[in-house]
Amino acid sequence: MMSLLGTLIIGLIVGLIARAIKPGNDSMGWIMTTVLGVAGSFVAGYLGAALGLYAPGQPVGFIASVIGAILLLVVVGLIRKK
Repeated sequence: MMSLLGTLIIGLIVGLIARAIKPGNDSMGWIMTTVLGVAGSFVAGYLGAALGLYAPGQPVGFIASVIGAILLLVVVGLIRKK
């Protein structure tokens, strides 16, 4: 339960940071940005566990969460262009 809560809190902060780092005009509100940050944190957690970087249930690292959120922002940007 605590790892889920930690992932959510880090994801909220990470979404805002990833949006500031990624260049370009993303026309989405702050709620969608934080949702993408939380999703990026979950993606980073699952990929890290699959690669053996994190134990299952271990909180995701901050840098990995930012990278996951940026990847999701890029994917959303590519989908919106079509």
